[in-house]
Amino acid sequence: MPILTLHQKVFLLLLSIVTIGFGWILAPYAGAIFWGVILAILFAPVYRWLLAKTRGRAGLASLLTLLLIIVIVILPLSLISVSLVNQAASVVEMVRSGEITVAMFFNKIMAVLPQWLINLLERFNLTSLASLQDKLAEGATQVSQVVAVKAINVGLYTFEFLTSLCIMLYLLFFLMRDGSTLSARIKNAVPLSRKYKQRLFTNFTTVIRATVKGNILVAIAQGALGGLAFWFLDVPAPLLWAVLMAFLSLLPAVGAALVWAPVAAYFLATGAIWQGAGLAAFGVFVIGLVDNVLRPILVGKDTKMPDYVVLLSTVGGMALFGLNGFVIGPVVAALFIASWDLFVSASEFQAED
Repeated sequence: MPILTLHQKVFLLLLSIVTIGFGWILAPYAGAIFWGVILAILFAPVYRWLLAKTRGRAGLASLLTLLLIIVIVILPLSLISVSLVNQAASVVEMVRSGEITVAMFFNKIMAVLPQWLINLLERFNLTSLASLQDKLAEGATQVSQVVAVKAINVGLYTFEFLTSLCIMLYLLFFLMRDGSTLSARIKNAVPLSRKYKQRLFTNFTTVIRATVKGNILVAIAQGALGGLAFWFLDVPAPLLWAVLMAFLSLLPAVGAALVWAPVAAYFLATGAIWQGAGLAAFGVFVIGLVDNVLRPILVGKDTKMPDYVVLLSTVGGMALFGLNGFVIGPVVAALFIASWDLFVSASEFQAED
């Protein structure tokens, strides 16, 4: 290994300092940058197609791709968010007006619970509505304090969200236009051999496309099916529950069931046998089938990762990084597997007999 000169050491130190400093400056908008990169990777094939149609005019192709993303991604999400807020407000109003009462639900459920479960609830003093309401009130007070603080700063949060959105769209334009040049420079800067870089970068882009595309399609399908089922059964605020099921479906195997299973159990417990059995059957054989069929095809097939690795990496990623984790987790897992495959198969790392 060559010995570094003083000038080289100083330069490497300077390089490390300015790199860390630049990352620190960009940290407040890491989410916007992250999703800008994700969308650039997802829509790169669309950009290349438009580039060919516009006869190599990169700026025009990038602008058209950006407008397409706004139309098919940003605007629908905005409309769904507005409807979601309206339905959540309507549910709160129904509770306040007494149209939905906790006591009615509580008494119906307690009347059909088995004795062993009632005994278990008695240990935690949860069998009386008064004690349960006290515990809920205590939790609601803490939540309301947090919400009050957040509500005071709603203008600030709105401004930060709009700023992040503008930064993401602005960055996305240049990532589309200059993406091939930036990608080539990053590849050249990584101190690895060509075969290692090719394998790792290919895995990186493949996993991002498969994870985001597959999970979003599964989320849309499960949320739409669950929302339709709730609307058919006249469950209040079906759009609210549909969005919640779509969000939870990011967790493989168990996601949407966390919403429809308790509702089906409530129907069964309150004597609505046909509604409960129908919702349970629909959840298992239709909503669950979407997860069991589409997710392995859209995610597992391209990433070449077992379902349990996808599940663990997704849950772990979301626990560490929030919503961004459903992409970061599988990407890290795929790079982990690819790196170890390269290490095992590379002759330069094998001990000589």
